[in-house]
Amino acid sequence: MDSANPNPILSLGPFQGITDAPFRNVFRQHFKGVDKYYTPFFTGIQKDHAKNLQTEEIDPAYNDICTLTPQILSTDAAEILRFAHQCKARGYKAINLNMGCPFPRVANKKRGSGLLPYPEKVAVLFEKVFESIDVDFSVKCRLGYFNADEIYPILDIFNRYPLSELIIHPRIGKQLYKGEADVEAFKRLMPLVKTHLVYNGDIVSKGSFATISQAVQPVDEFMLGRGLLANPLLAEDIKGIVNERNRTERLHEYVVALYEDRLHHAGGSPKVLGRMKELWSYLMNSFEEPQTVWRRIKKLNALKEYEDAVEDIFKEIPVML
Repeated sequence: MDSANPNPILSLGPFQGITDAPFRNVFRQHFKGVDKYYTPFFTGIQKDHAKNLQTEEIDPAYNDICTLTPQILSTDAAEILRFAHQCKARGYKAINLNMGCPFPRVANKKRGSGLLPYPEKVAVLFEKVFESIDVDFSVKCRLGYFNADEIYPILDIFNRYPLSELIIHPRIGKQLYKGEADVEAFKRLMPLVKTHLVYNGDIVSKGSFATISQAVQPVDEFMLGRGLLANPLLAEDIKGIVNERNRTERLHEYVVALYEDRLHHAGGSPKVLGRMKELWSYLMNSFEEPQTVWRRIKKLNALKEYEDAVEDIFKEIPVML
């Protein structure tokens, strides 16, 4: 493998509205190479038996608790501890705190990456959390929200506590996903981090993985995001996993299986089209004519129209994987 890391650990990052339990289960059935998964973030855990904890999302009957880490978006220590307790009761060994979400509706409430400019708030939060948390606790964050220097006082706080891992996406929140991930900034942080460090950002091909992994060695764990949604075979390609089956057929089967599974879980409701469209906004980039694919998908509101469009796309537009 053309990489500084012959045996990298690869995880799938969380995406609201896409990488839920049905997605993770179908993905795992069709593709190899992903070692770890993270749930899209939970929020609003105001009581032990909060309604959103009673879904399939962290139910052990629907999830592999050995490879899944539940994630929470919160600045409330009591809520985080309540979530940790409920996850532990279900058999999970770890939870992850989202300090990376860049979207203004989250960040403007000083949550996600919007918390990064406020080290005093982070210090108070972590002191309360680590007084009594009894599962592994990790963090996913960015370099800052307004500027990339915001990470430095935050790192000082992280280093006071036994974080199980720190996942850094080297952009600032204000960028959203514009521009390029700042690999050089990530490298400057590496000697300052006292816990297990994970790289996340702009790994979209085997080649980009080779370049980035070479630059950040000896980091051996990488979170894949948009690149894996666009190309579900990316983890296999990075690890050199050989599958002789036709890649277009595998992609087609996966898309159909995910749709059918979502339809089953939704009792046949056309609401599933919203989540399938979210996926297609990334998956279109696996095709030779991505904008043509997207035009065919984005305005559909009927199940039969969607099903026909998917079949036509796979028949008429070449897959570029």
